[in-house]
Amino acid sequence: MAALRAMMAVVLLMLGAAAAARDIPLRVEVMASGLNHPWSLAFLPDGSALVTERNGKLKRIVDGKLLPIGGVPKVFAQGQAGLFDVLLHPDFAKNQLIYLSYAHGTNKANGTRIARARLDGAMLRDLTPIYTATPLKRGPVHFGGRMQFLPDGTLLVTTGDGFDFREQAQRLSSPLGKIMRLTDDGKVPRDNPFITVADAQGAIWTLGHRNPQGLAFDPERQMLFAHEHGPRGGDEVNIIAGGANYGWPVATYGKDYSGATISPYTSYKGMTAPLLYWVPSIAPSGLAVYRGTMFLEWQGDLLVGALVDRELRRVHLSRDGRSVQSQESLLKNVEQRIRDVRVAPDGAIWVTTDDPVGKVLRISRAN
Repeated sequence: MAALRAMMAVVLLMLGAAAAARDIPLRVEVMASGLNHPWSLAFLPDGSALVTERNGKLKRIVDGKLLPIGGVPKVFAQGQAGLFDVLLHPDFAKNQLIYLSYAHGTNKANGTRIARARLDGAMLRDLTPIYTATPLKRGPVHFGGRMQFLPDGTLLVTTGDGFDFREQAQRLSSPLGKIMRLTDDGKVPRDNPFITVADAQGAIWTLGHRNPQGLAFDPERQMLFAHEHGPRGGDEVNIIAGGANYGWPVATYGKDYSGATISPYTSYKGMTAPLLYWVPSIAPSGLAVYRGTMFLEWQGDLLVGALVDRELRRVHLSRDGRSVQSQESLLKNVEQRIRDVRVAPDGAIWVTTDDPVGKVLRISRAN
């Protein structure tokens, strides 16, 4: 693998590090290219990686080659809709189970769906849908689609507000604009916060989200972080706690695309304020908490992909993770929309670029 990487395209970037002790030279390698809007990555125990393409394909990166995986479910692929996240079961080494999130249905009736399958070489076996956000909505936008396992073995998935249905983010009867918590086979855990509320969807873990496309758990702090797109400004990073309401669209720092005011409130009683917000919008997608040995200066920091700003944003947090100390812009010279961010087992950072002929990039320390 090391010999192959040496043959790959390498770019050395000296990046100004306002929040770091010194400039860190970064090495950027192209691990795969020619991918259709690559959306998500997952590292396999054998050193290979899975990558999803928004048009509904799943591939395996092995020694610089892209190998197709068969048995992927049919997805609704239009606009922002398509195949989203890929996630390994915590006991993948034993059961070979993976999870896919994707847009299911048609333009007139669709929703975020999760399916579970067993990875068997180049095929998915026993594919089973375990959750669908119902009732279905119309339109090919704002699906959320990020997944994360918690230490108790439950599975979280984000759902978007569907763009035209933002009021649904505040309604417990609707799956839109939420983070859902499920068992690993798609059932509703009995200790979910709204399970006894009349007319509420029992799977709801948190509400008041717009289009959350970043979700990451920090095992050292035992904290869950999420970020979501605002409209014109008002992107948010939040510390997630079960049962909390994160405000959208009642409390927001964003404006509507027309310039109109969405709400007069940036905060509201009973709603959780963001840890961080961006005005203007950077369009965050993909989120990781850095825990690795390659960049010791970045321990516990958030790594956020930015679509509009075409960068990787490092958010330097306090030791307890509850305040932002500074921010740093990385990969500006790459000039690519960053869709997903993952920390590899060796401490390197992998990202995907949002493009019809997108790439998977590996960022490591050059010295």
